[in-house]
Amino acid sequence: MAKIIAGIGTSHVPAIGAAIDKGLTADPYWQPFMDGIEPARKWMKEHKPDVCIIVYNDHASAFSLESISTFSIGVAAEFPPADEGFGPRQVPTVMGEPELAWHMAESLILDEFDMTIVNKMPVDHGLTVPLSIMYGQPDAWPCLVVPICVNVVQYPPPTGNRCFNLGKAIRKAVDSFPKDYRVAIFGTGGLSHQLQGERAGLTNPEYDKQWLDKLVSQPDSAKAISHTEYLREAGTEGIEAIMWLVMRGALNAEVEEVYRFTRVPVSNTHYCLTILDNS
Repeated sequence: MAKIIAGIGTSHVPAIGAAIDKGLTADPYWQPFMDGIEPARKWMKEHKPDVCIIVYNDHASAFSLESISTFSIGVAAEFPPADEGFGPRQVPTVMGEPELAWHMAESLILDEFDMTIVNKMPVDHGLTVPLSIMYGQPDAWPCLVVPICVNVVQYPPPTGNRCFNLGKAIRKAVDSFPKDYRVAIFGTGGLSHQLQGERAGLTNPEYDKQWLDKLVSQPDSAKAISHTEYLREAGTEGIEAIMWLVMRGALNAEVEEVYRFTRVPVSNTHYCLTILDNS
């Protein structure tokens, strides 16, 4: 049977993808960041998940404000890098796992999560940057991917509790899949940052640290945090943290945090990364 071996939380800052793509990672600005993510890359090489379920948000690449789904699942055999205005990133095509994705879609919908099923979907930096962070620049991504897209752009987004419960339903679906897959689930985005308005550039590292501690050891507390608190303490884009709760809900009640790295600023954000062992 398939098994979720770990949860990974990471910001998906687009500037990270640009730095990797343009060969700027040895620059003084980027070298400390690259040093900080290297242990995570080593962990991925050692544990080799067959499939990565990546929970992310689209940035008007596959979807628009004409039609907004709270939760979507990609069931295609492949997902091309999206053109975000500067041409697609020169990274490998993301290869899907349709059999697992359709199994998850059926299980989630029968568990009363109204998933939007997406048969064709370009994927933007929200999904490809986390892959670059964890895998570098391979000729092909060494894992299959099931994308789960969450609306955190148009109000109202789902609650943290709803995201956490979606993670629990994903765990149930994966546990019942008959192939012997090692699965990692990613929660991406956040943590504290704001891209516009009077508070543009806001970061709150102390709040993020406390939130990460809750995510690891007190998830019931983390999932109860209101939208208002995220907006007040972590900025308008800090709401992306709810996607990490999908990841956490898919894990055991008790997990071991095997690695954490934070850095501020990375572009105009507080970058955060955690790996939670689910054995």
